[in-house]
Amino acid sequence: MLDKAFGFEKPEDSPGFLLWQTTITWQRLIKKALDPYQISHAQFVILAIVLWFEGVNQEPTQVLITRQSKLDKMTVSKSLKKLVSLGLTKRAEHEKDTRAKSVHLTAKGKSLASKLVPIVEKMDKKFFGVVNAKDQQQLINLLNNIILKNE
Repeated sequence: MLDKAFGFEKPEDSPGFLLWQTTITWQRLIKKALDPYQISHAQFVILAIVLWFEGVNQEPTQVLITRQSKLDKMTVSKSLKKLVSLGLTKRAEHEKDTRAKSVHLTAKGKSLASKLVPIVEKMDKKFFGVVNAKDQQQLINLLNNIILKNE
């Protein structure tokens, strides 16, 4: 008999549980791809975000990185300290807003980020490639909608 504590007949009926399982499976693949470079997933995301912002000529700050990545402030701060110590990023006071910290890739950081982005995108393509392009686009739309409505 089903315990009344659960709102679902079986775990696979829970969208939260399925999202958790999907995320864990995907993160495991990304971690495996990043391990040879001794970069965590959070550190990679930060490098990629800074690379993106610099590519569109927007000055990345810690606040923008936190907002874009959805990582908590402490994780961003600790990850940036590590990335600075590895010589991949540098932080400085923002030119216009002295409360903000600007973040920039070093040449080494840009080189690594440029190398890792295609590797991670290849893993994404493999992972999400199990569903057709139309369903992938629908998934992207659904996930964007969920994020937007929960901010």
